[in-house]
Amino acid sequence: MLRNRFLAADACSACLILEALDSFTFMRRFEKGMVGGRFMVGSKGLQAFVLVTVMVLAPLSGCFGENMSNQVNSENDVVITPETLSGGVFQGMTIAAEKDLSAFIPYLILNEDSGYVQNSTVVDLRAGDSVLLNVLAPPRTDTAVVLIGDYGRDSWPIRSIDESWKTWYERGGQQSDENNGVVRVTGVNGSLDTIEILNGSADSAIAITLQVKRQMAAAYSEADGGRHSMGLVDGRTVFNYINVMSDETPDPSDLGDGAVGYLDRWAGQGNVAYEDAAQYLIQTLEGFGLEVITQRFTYDSLMTGAQNPEAYNICGYRFGEVDPDKWMVFGAHFDIAPPVNGGMLDPHIFGRTYGTRVGAYDNTAGTSMVLTVAEAMAGYSTRNTMVFCLWSGEEGGKRGSDFWTDYWVKEDNPNVEVTNYVNLDMAGVNWPGGGGAPCGNGHGGGAAGCDPEPEVDPDGYPKDSEVWPMRVYIGPSLDHDVMNQPGMVGLAMWIGSDAIGVEEQMAPLLGEGHDAATWKVDDWMAKDRPEIIVYEDTTARSDHATFQDNLGTVTMGFGGLVDGYWCYHQTCDTVDEMIDWMDTTGKDYGDERSGTSNLVDALDTITWWATYSFFHLDETPVRNAYL
Repeated sequence: MLRNRFLAADACSACLILEALDSFTFMRRFEKGMVGGRFMVGSKGLQAFVLVTVMVLAPLSGCFGENMSNQVNSENDVVITPETLSGGVFQGMTIAAEKDLSAFIPYLILNEDSGYVQNSTVVDLRAGDSVLLNVLAPPRTDTAVVLIGDYGRDSWPIRSIDESWKTWYERGGQQSDENNGVVRVTGVNGSLDTIEILNGSADSAIAITLQVKRQMAAAYSEADGGRHSMGLVDGRTVFNYINVMSDETPDPSDLGDGAVGYLDRWAGQGNVAYEDAAQYLIQTLEGFGLEVITQRFTYDSLMTGAQNPEAYNICGYRFGEVDPDKWMVFGAHFDIAPPVNGGMLDPHIFGRTYGTRVGAYDNTAGTSMVLTVAEAMAGYSTRNTMVFCLWSGEEGGKRGSDFWTDYWVKEDNPNVEVTNYVNLDMAGVNWPGGGGAPCGNGHGGGAAGCDPEPEVDPDGYPKDSEVWPMRVYIGPSLDHDVMNQPGMVGLAMWIGSDAIGVEEQMAPLLGEGHDAATWKVDDWMAKDRPEIIVYEDTTARSDHATFQDNLGTVTMGFGGLVDGYWCYHQTCDTVDEMIDWMDTTGKDYGDERSGTSNLVDALDTITWWATYSFFHLDETPVRNAYL
């Protein structure tokens, strides 16, 4: 009877094995073979039981082991080294399996087979096997998560776009069966598997947490920005570029601006200082190994017929290895507002006029971020072409980017698709700075001898006396109360909440239920004044507008305080001014940190956000939802 039932049973079902043994007979033999709770070696009952069991289980040992003994049920089933990852750098991560299992690594990975960076992978490991992956540990958080499950598992749970993996883990997301999910996609030609969004929820998984610690450069103290001085990109490097270009030390031998730095960079009309700065940027980009292509454009006014200043663009290219005609563009304008007041009148003393000499915030900061990202990414292979552009003529009406998109792309390179554009303009004077405009030490012009505090402007940028949010602005968008580009908004939120470490400060703005003229401020106030805002902008005042209008490209931009910044388009737009605005020592707002520390922190935040965006967009471009 036993034999007949066994032959008829599913050979891989452990339950049927127990059914095949008559329960009464089984228990009687078990009891006769035990004394004091232990099997007696000489027991005939035990011998018979063991003999039958061995005969029944021998042909099923492999299958039974897969379903029971090799089932993944603990973080102890895998060993991951190192236990502490270095934040902000690609590094080896070894995953060694104690049992047959699959592992989901939800981070950017440099795929050694393809040569490209990809978002996440799933690997299968037999017991005793291991795999070495080149993983970019998140630069601005202290916890990383790796998920494991049964061998061959395809679907995996993921966090929400507005929370970090750490928060997800601490709230028990790994134990829930109601998570959003991803499903593995088989790698091409034996390469690492990739993932795509799962249409539905994913079951729970086992989560292993790893510590992440970002290193500090020995040359910098915390007050000098040391907290953000190491990694693939870092805020201190951006700050150094700003200092180089904004150096006001007199240099009589420099016929352009008479200074060590690159000042007076107003565009056009043969400005020697502008040409000098352009050569510096060309040589710097070429030093990164990029192919630099420049264009000059001149045009006549349709209104007066007079010739207007030329647009002079400088772009460094790293051509794609899969589709070189798909371009990802990362840009900032390097021209500054021309010194109409002769560059001599300090608005702190004489009041606001127009024009600057240094332009540290507008837009040496953005220029420096482009240089930092270009330097870091020049050594990476990409599927699509990376283009790092420094525009001219933005202050005169976005002439540089306008001519580049209309003539260089549409006419000279009609086969090119600009998949995405990332813009940097006036970024850095924002969170974690705040607490009011600087006062004293040469700051004046307002009531009580101080600059006027930024006040909420219902028609513009959300700000008040304390909070100057960092802006992540996305477009094109025609409606203030509808999310028209959810793909790019979702990407920005996904990156910000974990890798950038700003889930607590970040919130999306949407004008639903608010007036079209004041919706930004209205929603900002309703959400308790978040320090970082992600939103679709229906207006555009910088170079991203030309990409939206001329090419239909979906764009992402980063910026900080604009109209509330006392030195906007003024001669006082210097590095020292930026530092003073970002200082939170002795204030009731923010942490007790120096202006340099906070400024480097802000620059680091934005530069890393842009870098992550580029890696993601190379693998999966975000197309314009309107098209």
